[in-house]
Amino acid sequence: MQKPLFGPSGNSEEFYESKLTSTIQAPKWLKEQGLDAFEYSFGRGYIMSSQTAKDIGEEFRKNGIALSLHAPYYINFASQDEVLLGKTMGYIVTGIKFLRNFGADRLIFHPGSAGKMDRHGAFLLTKQRIIDFANNLEEQGLLEGIYLCPETMGKSQQIGTYEEVLQICAGNKHLIPTFDFGHINALTQGSLKTKQDFLNILNRSIEVIGYEKTANAHIHFSKIQYGEKGEIRHLNFDDNLYGPNFEPLAEALIELNLHPRIMSESAGHQSQDAKEMKNIYENLLAQRK
Repeated sequence: MQKPLFGPSGNSEEFYESKLTSTIQAPKWLKEQGLDAFEYSFGRGYIMSSQTAKDIGEEFRKNGIALSLHAPYYINFASQDEVLLGKTMGYIVTGIKFLRNFGADRLIFHPGSAGKMDRHGAFLLTKQRIIDFANNLEEQGLLEGIYLCPETMGKSQQIGTYEEVLQICAGNKHLIPTFDFGHINALTQGSLKTKQDFLNILNRSIEVIGYEKTANAHIHFSKIQYGEKGEIRHLNFDDNLYGPNFEPLAEALIELNLHPRIMSESAGHQSQDAKEMKNIYENLLAQRK
C-alpha cells in the first residue's frame, strides 16, 4: 500500500533552532525527523544558480526526500496584459528548468486573479490558457516526468475554487491539483469540519480527473485565519479558533486509499505540524488493521 508523503513547505523555525542555516542541510535533517517530502518556494522569484539547484537536489535524492517547487506568486493566467501574460508563461518554463536541475517532479502555481474582470469569464480564460499552454509544452516534450499543479486559492477574486482547479486539471495529463485545504476552508467560511466534507471534495476529484490523479495529488495543509473575503493569514496547529483540523482529512484519505504529497504551510511550525499530521495518519491507519 502506498502512503502519503509528509513534509514542510520551506524551512521551519525548528530547522533554524537546530543551528542549521541552508536548504542544502534540510534533506538530512528532514530524514532524521521522520519526514519524507519538502517544498521549495520561488515565490518571490527565481534567485538561485543552476549549479546550486543541482547540488541541493542531489542531497534530497541521497536522503530519499521527495522535492516539489512553488513557482512565483505573481503568475496570472487571467492577465489582460500580453506582456504580463508572456512573463507568466516564462515563469512556468523557468520553473520546469529548475525542476530538471533539482531533479524534482512537480511545480505548484497560483492560476490567476480576476481583478476587474467578470469572475466567470476570467476563470474560463485562465482554464483555456493553462490547458493550451500545457498541451504546447507537452508537444515540445518539456513535461516528461513532470506535473504542473494549479493551487486552490483562499480569496474570492482569485481563480482557484476546487471545482475550477479540477476543471483545469481535466485538460491535460500533466496537470494535477494542489488542494490547499486551508484556502478552501477560508474561502468557504469554515466549511471543512467532518470526514464527509473532505470526502465530498476528493470524490468529486475522482469523478472529474480520475482516481490516479487524485491519489497522486499535491496537498497544502494549515489552519488559516479568514474574514468575509477569505484568507487573512496562516496559523499553526496550536490555534484553537480556526480550522481545518487534519484528522477528518486523514480519515478520508485512508477510506479512499489515496497517497498524495502533503505539505505543511503552518506559520513557522511547518516541520512540527508535518510530523503531527504523519503521526495522526499512521495512528488512524493502525486502528483500521
